[in-house]
Amino acid sequence: MRTVLVSACLVGRRCRHDGDHCEVPWLREKLIRKGYEIGAFCPEEAGGLPTPRSSAQIAGGGGGAVLDGEAAVLTRDGIDVTRAFVLGAEEAARLASVSGAELAILKDRSPSCGVREIWREGLVVSGEGVTTALLRRCGVRVMTAEEWSVDPDSR
Repeated sequence: MRTVLVSACLVGRRCRHDGDHCEVPWLREKLIRKGYEIGAFCPEEAGGLPTPRSSAQIAGGGGGAVLDGEAAVLTRDGIDVTRAFVLGAEEAARLASVSGAELAILKDRSPSCGVREIWREGLVVSGEGVTTALLRRCGVRVMTAEEWSVDPDSR
């Protein structure tokens, strides 16, 4: 059985910064029907952050820049949580490696999981989150649930 990494909030786990989820109701069933084992994870929790927690944004670049030490992840109160975001991304990459996952379906606009867009310095901009950037560097294909629904067999 193939494993797919999935943002836990997309499959109903209350792990978003505000303690809620953003479940995509059809996602779990469709993944199982396609023969996937779901590896649900929250990189922010895996990096040691509590739920609920202050919302955060990337300052000074995108996820790749954070990994390269050229940008930071800051809470709305200005607290630097970069290390937790990097640790969470590293754990996601480790999970992908040990499970053989070649695909991740992640929550767009998140500073961790953003696939096409992220919050940066108060605006939604094109870019990728820290976890997305590291997974892509490791050769994992990263998509939003909406992208995957259009082409569920893409790898």
